[in-house]
Amino acid sequence: MIDVEIRRQQGDFALEVAFAVPAEGVLGLVGPSGAGKSTLFSCLAGHTRPDAGRIALNGRVLFDSAAGINLPPARRGIGVIFQDGLLFPHMSVRGNLRYGARALDPAHEARLVEVLALAPLLNRRPGVLSGGERQRVAIARALMARPDLMLLDEPLSGLDAGRRDEVMTLLEDLRAQTAAPMIYISHAAEEIRRLADRVLSLRAGCISGTVGGPAPRPAVHPFVPAPPAGAARWVG
Repeated sequence: MIDVEIRRQQGDFALEVAFAVPAEGVLGLVGPSGAGKSTLFSCLAGHTRPDAGRIALNGRVLFDSAAGINLPPARRGIGVIFQDGLLFPHMSVRGNLRYGARALDPAHEARLVEVLALAPLLNRRPGVLSGGERQRVAIARALMARPDLMLLDEPLSGLDAGRRDEVMTLLEDLRAQTAAPMIYISHAAEEIRRLADRVLSLRAGCISGTVGGPAPRPAVHPFVPAPPAGAARWVG
């Protein structure tokens, strides 16, 4: 399970969310600008410390304010993919991939290179790659560490239509081929419809509702609100 109950105050803005969903498939995270999506993303990744609350992944506590637990990003087992990939420009593609690995596993690396079609790119630097190629490398680098959870923050926003479709198809394939669940932030309804099994909607720092998954997938379970007690808690 991905179990989150946190509060974070940033100036006049307050994020206060509580939800629990199975650690499987893709959870879409949607909402208008300023709703708190990026703040929640940063808290999950360990880049921002919540003021209070708890975050657990498959029973492993990543953050617990009462218990004084706050694991650093490198120990959370979470792979993070940003809008522009954030590759190291001075490293080759191969160097970027291996930087993300907990330990070098040639078989795992070879599989990712094959699945993501990276073989022709391994000796190139990020500066000569297209946007779609950079995102493929960023996805592979995140997967090199065998993460327990993937966080993707608007990964297609900087791509043209052709590249967006290319990377979206890749993400659909990865959803089917890897065990790591994903939390996917996007403003694009089409991306959410194609990829997400569950959708969590944020507005003004709170969960404002949920949207069921696409009709062809009968395994989608809607979120069900628990009885109110403090912050609303959603369980999917």
